[in-house]
Amino acid sequence: MDNGYEKEQFTTISFKESVAKKFRIFSKKMGASNSMTLLMMLDFFEVNNLSPKESIGPTVHTLENLIKKRVSAVIAILRDMEKSQTKPTVAMMQSLFEEVTPAPKSKPLLVEKKRIKKVEKIRFREK
Repeated sequence: MDNGYEKEQFTTISFKESVAKKFRIFSKKMGASNSMTLLMMLDFFEVNNLSPKESIGPTVHTLENLIKKRVSAVIAILRDMEKSQTKPTVAMMQSLFEEVTPAPKSKPLLVEKKRIKKVEKIRFREK
């Protein structure tokens, strides 16, 4: 039975036979009684503020394809920005902040002086 509607009485609505058959098949697909299927349909139209007379517009499939194309375009733009702007800028910044080590000079800065011992001249020699 229909949950919450057990105590309500049935009423009749007249439908054309082909419409009634189509609706019953749809109700079986939905897995609900005819009353609950019709209630779900009405709720859907009210909640989404739709009218069966109006066209919904593009289908979900076409909208999905449009979104995929836009996302692909954004990804392409970001990749181009990374190649042309970000990577060269990072390389320049790294080269600026690298520690520059001076090249070794051929001449040492501090030279040790070698002291030469003076040889004292001996004035007198013993025999």
